[in-house]
Amino acid sequence: MTSKIVLITGASSGIGAATARRLAADGHHVVLGARRVDRLAALVGELRAAGGTAEHRELDVTSLGSVRAFVEGAHDRHGHIDVLINNAGVMSLATLDALRIDEWNQMIDVNLRGTLNGIAAVLPLMRARGRGHIVNVASTAGHRVDPTAAVYCATKYAVRAISEGLRQESRDIRVTVVSPGYTHSELNDHGGDPQIRAAALAASLELGLPAAAVADAIGHAIAQPDTVDTNEIVIRSTAQG
Repeated sequence: MTSKIVLITGASSGIGAATARRLAADGHHVVLGARRVDRLAALVGELRAAGGTAEHRELDVTSLGSVRAFVEGAHDRHGHIDVLINNAGVMSLATLDALRIDEWNQMIDVNLRGTLNGIAAVLPLMRARGRGHIVNVASTAGHRVDPTAAVYCATKYAVRAISEGLRQESRDIRVTVVSPGYTHSELNDHGGDPQIRAAALAASLELGLPAAAVADAIGHAIAQPDTVDTNEIVIRSTAQG
């Protein structure tokens, strides 16, 4: 397999960190971005100790300037970018009448605007090169609405719609959406209604996939030839149904 330059947002934990481990083990060079730089530094050290190549940069996906600096810096250092994985995400669970407006805005900013910022930063570079691969992490919540997750679901439906639009516009850039079900991660650790959050966390622990399983699916999509576009992967545990 040819080594690729792969950028991963939201790489400090969960699916992002698991994907970094999988792709570094596959021989790719991973460029990791997140706000928690201490965790990124520890992960880069782990990957290098295992024989992989990795680097990290502080990243706020809600800021187009921050995302452009992350992407363009990697491009300047390596000459090209093969893959961008838009993975950063947040989830706040509550009914709409709870009016958690700040949390609505945060989900829109991170999940939706963060994905758009990643696309805006990398697309001109991939277009100029004539190839590339954008992987957007959505959710099974982008396939079915839960009444306690309406805004979160809306952001993930939007990620799928944007990805499909980009795919239809592109003949030389691959676009993959990965929609995980319950997954063992920190996604549900903060915000929202405490009782709803606790119930969702219990379900995730009982029914969820290990983050490494989602990382394997992403690795599979990246490993395909440039002429093969894996459009969407929906992945969940058999227990989730």
